Amino acid sequence: MKVKSAYIHIPFCVKICTYCDFNKYFIQNQPVDQYLDCLIEEMSMSETRELQTMFVGGGTPTALSVPQLEKLLIAINKIFIISGEYSFEANPDELTIEKLKLLKRYGVNRLSMGVQTFDPKLLEILGRSHKTEDIYAAVKNARTVGFESISLDLMYHLPQQSFEDFQKSLNLALELDIDHISSYGLILEPQTQFYNMYRKGKLSMPNEDVGEEMYQYLITRMNNSTMHQYELSNFGKIGHESEHNKVYWKNEGYYGFGAGASGYVDGERYTNVNPVNHYIKKIKSNERPILHSTKPTKNEQMEEEMFLGLRMNEGVSISRFYQKFNISINEVFGQTLSDLMEKELIKKSEDYYSLTERGKVIGNEVFEAFLLSV
Repeated sequence: MKVKSAYIHIPFCVKICTYCDFNKYFIQNQPVDQYLDCLIEEMSMSETRELQTMFVGGGTPTALSVPQLEKLLIAINKIFIISGEYSFEANPDELTIEKLKLLKRYGVNRLSMGVQTFDPKLLEILGRSHKTEDIYAAVKNARTVGFESISLDLMYHLPQQSFEDFQKSLNLALELDIDHISSYGLILEPQTQFYNMYRKGKLSMPNEDVGEEMYQYLITRMNNSTMHQYELSNFGKIGHESEHNKVYWKNEGYYGFGAGASGYVDGERYTNVNPVNHYIKKIKSNERPILHSTKPTKNEQMEEEMFLGLRMNEGVSISRFYQKFNISINEVFGQTLSDLMEKELIKKSEDYYSLTERGKVIGNEVFEAFLLSV
């Protein structure tokens, strides 16, 4: 499995959001420069130097200072040749003209902005550091600097969010004439402030029906815009789909660099050690900073192929499945596929099995069917 993609994790934030369970730390008093040195060291260990996609995420990469950001960008370009999509996650309020020019100068060609909502009240509830006006300024400045691919993240099914609130945020996002939208329903994850508040009865969530209604509105509205749905939560203009994320959904190999990052190389899935200091210690000891790794069995790989691939609108390719596993998809999953087709949750075209519109709404139930059938 030739690795053609890499993910880099910057685990620092200026403010910790109430809903986030990613590996992240409040940036103040953190050994950021030491971390960057170790991250560069880990990247230097990789065998493949020519990549098609690169995604720098977090945390918040734009929480880095200008000198720190430049140090990282110089190192990436020294170690790798990136021939395709080069994405950076960003907070709208941190995207100064100076940082935007820096990203552009070193070859970043796609920005993914964590907007989440345009509603000031909801931004506060989510613990976001930016204000509504920062979103407009960031998009405008990014276009001025010359970024031609801008994606916004939006959330729905939020505490105190009405259907109309989400509708308004989505329409305001579309008025900005951006190129891509990722939109996810809130999931209450353990170890988040929201989860603890919910358990104590201090957080009220919209009911599931409202969340489903929001998702169905999202699909309808987006498909009537200049963008099209190509994955359960992702919509883009032609030529602006996230090529990096397609690597995950197509179950292909990628490096994961940094504390808590995950990768998939030579059939091995691995996750790096989590706390920043543990990660630094491993690298300084000339060790691979791996917390745990596993080699999925052939059955597990086939299951992954189904529940990852079905997330995409095109679905799972029947011919590609055979090429990868040397067995037909029907031989492995025939009964499950028949059952799901009978329930009108999946459909079959010439070379693909894909979700129906109803299947998209209850996608997790469809995916679970494949976990139980091998």
